[in-house]
Parts: sequence; structure tokens; C-alpha cells
Amino acid sequence: MFENLPKKEFSVLGMGEVMLRLSPTGKERISQSETFDKMAGGSEMNVVAGISQLGLRTGIITKLPDNEIGRFIKNKIRYTGISDDCIVYDQSPNKRLGVYYYESGAYPRVSVVVYDRANSSFTTFDASELKPKVYGSTNVFHVSGITLALGASLRKNVSQMIDRFKAEGALISFDVNYRASLWDEQTAKHEILSLLPKIDILFVSEETLRRMFGQTGELTEIHRRFSDEFPNLKMIISTKRTATTPTRHTFTSLAYDCVEKRHYFEEPYRDIEVVDRIGSGDAYVAGALYGILNYHTIEQAVKFGNAMAAVKNTISGDMTVCDHQDIVRVIRAHDGSGDKSEMVR
Repeated sequence: MFENLPKKEFSVLGMGEVMLRLSPTGKERISQSETFDKMAGGSEMNVVAGISQLGLRTGIITKLPDNEIGRFIKNKIRYTGISDDCIVYDQSPNKRLGVYYYESGAYPRVSVVVYDRANSSFTTFDASELKPKVYGSTNVFHVSGITLALGASLRKNVSQMIDRFKAEGALISFDVNYRASLWDEQTAKHEILSLLPKIDILFVSEETLRRMFGQTGELTEIHRRFSDEFPNLKMIISTKRTATTPTRHTFTSLAYDCVEKRHYFEEPYRDIEVVDRIGSGDAYVAGALYGILNYHTIEQAVKFGNAMAAVKNTISGDMTVCDHQDIVRVIRAHDGSGDKSEMVR
């Protein structure tokens, strides 16, 4: 269903806040550590970074403070191959970059995230700050529920931008990506339901479908009901993670092709050795969108999504660091058809 997309400047444009991530070294606690590793992080940026490293051209729509810390983030964005053409710079006296602190858990202590992002430059973003030509420049526009959670003004802007991107022929990709620390379930449900008639590719976890949307029954049945209720949807993809300990996870997903009315599932990646789980869901979205755009099949969406998520869990920082060859090698080994050597040399 995605075979005949026209050639455009970008395969995917993402929109969302990019923050400064500060993490204690090793397994130290935030309340204990006196030094922090400095990184860039943000859901939509993580997605387009993963797609860029797999070989497609991407860009990020965001707003950064026009100062040294904003330039640090801009340099990190450029480093991953993401275009910075759609970045807006805040020159106001109140400019600031959102910050979050991440403490890695060790059983039985779970991981901890602390946000310091209120009144960041991104929360003042307005669609009028974008050049009109942006709307016709991409095959896919991707955004997540995290961006919606940051304020009513941003929600209004996102809704208007989705309309403009759709009018220019872009597919709309949306990751529910619910964060209880940012907004309550009822507000999130109301706002997301208002957008769902505009969405083409929906990423939503099984847990969110059951808790936020009150769905019951088998996941396959839930997908079919959503597809019937929102006939605009072309694909629904749900991930499922089972955490045995903070450092041992099993990961898989189930995708539903709403047009051909069929599901696809593959054997989970079991006992993943988790170094840093932050961004692994975003890596999944990156792999799935790449599979859709490059191979045009639900099978490749799931294979690339699962592999990207599994690999990201083994990498420090928000963004995955792998190319197409890395992921193909992982997929072949997982399928049982590739080299399972313990070293590449």
C-alpha cells in the first residue's frame, strides 16, 4: 500500500521536543552522583535518527534556545544525519532547553526519570514559525503523544500541522507513547481520539490499548475493532516488553495491516542484555517506518522494528547507533538463517 509514494526531500519529518539528558555514571543514583553524562534525547528525534542511520533522509521540527546548550543539541542532531533545516531558534529572554535526568536501575531497584522541562523553548513553538514549503517536503509526518502532552497550544498546532501535511499528500504516523508523569489518562484519551481519524500509521502498546482505551479480548481482536472504528488507519502496530529484571528483557510486536486485514508476528527477542532501555520504543518505530517505506510490507516493518528495538537496548543514550548492515545481520541471526558468530571480524 506504500509502494507508489512520490519522491520528496524527506522520507520522514518528525516533530517534538529535544532535551538535554543528564545521567549518573554507571549505576549511581541521581541523589548520589556528582557527575553526569550529557546527551541529547527526545522521542521524535530518536525516531528520525534511527531512520536516517538506516539510509533514508529525515528531518526534525523542533525549537531550541539560541545559546550554547542549544548549539550542543543542534550538533548532536546533525551528527546522526538528521537535517536541521526545520529547527526554529528561540531568541527570547526566557529561552531554555528542557532537561531530564535518567537513573539506570539494578534489580530490585527500578530505573528513574526526573523531568525539568516546564516552560522550555519548545513549548512556545507555533506553526507560523515554519516555512510553508515544509508541508510538501515529506512522505511521512511523525509525532507522538509526548508532544501533545506538553500543552494545549502545542496540541492545537499539531492538529493544524497534520491537516496541512495530509493536504500535501503525507502519511501521518503517530505513536501514543503515553507518559503518566506528563498528563492523565482521561485527557490523553480525549485528545488522542480527536486525532485518530487523521492518522494513517498508529503505534500503540497493548497495555495502553487495555488501560487507556478500555479494550478487552485478544490483541488481534482489539486491532480489528480499532480498524473498523477508524477506517482511515492503514496499519496498527503494538509492541510488548516483558522485563524479567532491569537488565533482562524480552521484546516483540504485533502488526495489523488494516487494508489487507491480516496480522504479522515473529518470534520474540528473548533475554536481551539491557544496557539502556530509553529510546528502544522509538528505535522500534524507526525500524518499522523504514520497513514500510523501503520494503512496503508489514513483515519487514515488524522485522526491522523488533531488531532495532533489541539492538537499541544494548546501546547507551537515547538514540540507537547502527546502520542497515548491522540490523540485517541481527535479523538473519534471529531468523536462524545468518551467522551466529560471537564476533564480527
